[in-house]
Amino acid sequence: MTATPESHTALVRRARRINRELKELYPEVHTELNFSSPLELIVATILSAQTTDVRVNLVTPALFARYPAAADYAAADRAEMEKMIQSTGFFRAKTNSLIGLGQALCERYGGEVPAKLADLVTLPGVGRKTANVVLGNAFGIPGITVDTHFGRLARRFGWTTETDPVKVETEVGALFPRKEWTDLSQRMIWHGRRVCHSRRPACGACGLARWCPSYGEGPTDPVVAAKLVKTGPFS
Repeated sequence: MTATPESHTALVRRARRINRELKELYPEVHTELNFSSPLELIVATILSAQTTDVRVNLVTPALFARYPAAADYAAADRAEMEKMIQSTGFFRAKTNSLIGLGQALCERYGGEVPAKLADLVTLPGVGRKTANVVLGNAFGIPGITVDTHFGRLARRFGWTTETDPVKVETEVGALFPRKEWTDLSQRMIWHGRRVCHSRRPACGACGLARWCPSYGEGPTDPVVAAKLVKTGPFS
């Protein structure tokens, strides 16, 4: 017998139930990158590509002290900066982005990080994912951050079948009130890092199992699944 397709209304209700359960699982949610200003967050987020938040947080205290303003990044000595961020990987490209970021902020925005998506995505090293991280966490402006964890979970939950991050952002955003977007994004990322792994999701230890159409992709035995659950620090 063919299963009856889920109606849009049923999808919205199930998605919002999952979100309520995520709130219970992760009541205190925040980005795992350390920062104290929009500039620091945008720099940290650029550095976080292809490395762990833990690694970035080890590097940024000295970096932030050395380059406290956009003008400092704009005038940075390339070799010195490369050495400071080398351990984050892709350090030459990231150095290009950070110097270019500082120059663009000084030339176009008076040295300040803009609070509009359309402006942020014009900056070197900044795409929609980084822009939404900055908007949501530094400015309190709702945004959906589609990283690999968010995209994977959104597909497993049946919220979208898309793989393009912009399409995922659009389809998932339509299921929730805008005010929920930032915290939803972080909770999805946390759950992806801790429980709903890409290769062996801990289905038997997942608090969302009842509402997840992908239940069974990973071990369902509670004892086996519990061994797959990770605790911080995370990538």
